[in-house]
Amino acid sequence: MNAKLSALQELLEVVAKLRSPDGGCPWDLAQTPETLIPYIIEEAYEVVDAIRSQDTDTIAEELGDLLLQVVLQAQIASDNNQFTITEVAQGISQKLIRRHPHVFTDLQVESLTEIHQNWEQIKAAEKGEYNLNDKLHRYTRTLPPIMATTKIIDKTQIASSYTAKDIEPIWQHFQQSLEHLDLNVGNNDPNQRSQLELELGDLLFDLIALARNHKLDAFAALQTANHRFIDQIY
Repeated sequence: MNAKLSALQELLEVVAKLRSPDGGCPWDLAQTPETLIPYIIEEAYEVVDAIRSQDTDTIAEELGDLLLQVVLQAQIASDNNQFTITEVAQGISQKLIRRHPHVFTDLQVESLTEIHQNWEQIKAAEKGEYNLNDKLHRYTRTLPPIMATTKIIDKTQIASSYTAKDIEPIWQHFQQSLEHLDLNVGNNDPNQRSQLELELGDLLFDLIALARNHKLDAFAALQTANHRFIDQIY
């Protein structure tokens, strides 16, 4: 067995031991797929932060933490006789082969755009997404809100279709929603507060649309604002 496979096998054995009823870790044994969701999200964002730091040691460490979450989920599923890490690995391998017909079949492509289009078409067929509405709703289910909004805007070509003149209606809508919030934010009527939440959602959506139009990254901008706020307070 080569070093790569040996290292992966060791990880699988360690996690299996942690989940073993015979001498395993009580915390690991108590976990379920649902209780581990926050850890998956946290580890994924820590990988992103490590990549942005360009510290290779930290990147390797954080990728390991994320890999642990994959292996742990698979071990729990195996314990419940649902699936194993083997099926996880085989599944992603087959998916990559299906979605790269220009590599694994005789399909000829002319550009990166065509490769992306093929990927999206194959993915939509696999997921049974027969129209754009299905795809957009998947974004709202599976992505954090800012990322989902960005995807929705990009896929519907909202931002890219606007000129400077076309942006004006968005600004007007943004200002109207902001005025409505300002006038009613102190209202404790539950029905009114539900409406205010809708207005707040519209405000955030409009801001992200404006950011995309100006080729700004709303996620990165908010992340920078978080750091600035912390630095100002402390």
